[in-house]
Amino acid sequence: MNKPTLIFVYNADSGFVNTLLDIGHKIVSPQTYACNLCAITHTTFSMRDEWKQFVAGLGMPVEFLHRDELVKKYGIRDVTLPAVFLKNNGALEAWVTREEINRCGTLGDFERLVRAKLQAQE
Repeated sequence: MNKPTLIFVYNADSGFVNTLLDIGHKIVSPQTYACNLCAITHTTFSMRDEWKQFVAGLGMPVEFLHRDELVKKYGIRDVTLPAVFLKNNGALEAWVTREEINRCGTLGDFERLVRAKLQAQE
């Protein structure tokens, strides 16, 4: 039996050009940026150190995907993003919705949400 994996999916596409466009959007109009998961877990240019440490301390595998990578790897298209999925024995289930992520105003809020959901699973 495989260990459960958390899959964090950004509401953005992968690739260098898309990354540059996202950086520009975050700088010019951060209030209209479509990915709160990106906004709270990343600075303009990279993943926040606090988030890296939190993820490393979860004690379970994690995966980070962009919207296009979710489609390629799992064939999932019709889901509102950003979102977090729980992969158990190869099957993905919705675990944190876009609405829940968007209610998180800070990285601390999101970390508390993830911790609470993990505790509820035990």
